[in-house]
Amino acid sequence: MAEPNIVVLDAPSNLGLSPPEDGTVPGCYKLPWAVRDRNLLELIDAADAGSLVPPRYRANWEPGDGDRNAESIANYSVTLADRLTETIQSERQIVVLGGDCSILIGNMLALKRRGRYGLVYLDAHSDFRHPGHAKAIGAAGGESLVIVTGRGDVRLVGLEDHGPYVRDEDVSVVGVRENDEYIDELTEIGINTTTSQQMNALSSSQLADQVLRTVARNTTGFWIHLDVDVVDAREMPAVDCPEEDGPSFNDIAELLARLLSSPACIGLEVTIYDPDLDPNGECADRIVECLRKAFRNNADN
Repeated sequence: MAEPNIVVLDAPSNLGLSPPEDGTVPGCYKLPWAVRDRNLLELIDAADAGSLVPPRYRANWEPGDGDRNAESIANYSVTLADRLTETIQSERQIVVLGGDCSILIGNMLALKRRGRYGLVYLDAHSDFRHPGHAKAIGAAGGESLVIVTGRGDVRLVGLEDHGPYVRDEDVSVVGVRENDEYIDELTEIGINTTTSQQMNALSSSQLADQVLRTVARNTTGFWIHLDVDVVDAREMPAVDCPEEDGPSFNDIAELLARLLSSPACIGLEVTIYDPDLDPNGECADRIVECLRKAFRNNADN
């Protein structure tokens, strides 16, 4: 029997988010359980690389502290990078199931160890809050793009002296909403950005070609960050900050299929879905179907 071409690794960290309310913790760490229970691995014909258990979540934080759980995130990121480095050696595409967006740090660190890699950032938010313009930083999940490009909490931006983990010119942000408060800064510093509204004017092939020109032209390969809040809130309400006026799951599946078909694509991470906000599991079903379509269509390309 042929070895699967895909391998799935769980990184169920919620360290990069603020508590949803006093006395609770963010539920996105349950994401891998929810999608595995819907037979994701079988549906995409993937091998199982196990799970990397995160440190304890601590909610204590005061303005001026920097990012909540920063030391734990730093340690977890290095360990995740080690696990991803081992998995990359298999030459199979990788799916990392989060968790919050701070898992991007470890994944991009693993790639930076190997050379120059690009990043497709599928997200409703720019995640570009940083000390240069914000009164306080506090949640690494909402600052993940700024951290991997070298502008965030000093405890996270230069792990192993490898920061920044990706160059501005090798990043393509897709799906960010036009009212995002940091979108003008992305444009000013030269990060390629396609808003959710601009996506409507492009076919999936046109958008994929545009993205690939940015993330694969001068790099060894690229990684995909998929924060499911990029999807319109009508289809994906089970996230901490749902946003309207976004693409559909079908739109995302078509784009992913084209990106995954590139030989330069190392894999992707899936983040932010919170099963606590999805009691009937409808959103989990939609995530699994999106990934099934993406990998099925990738195989057909």
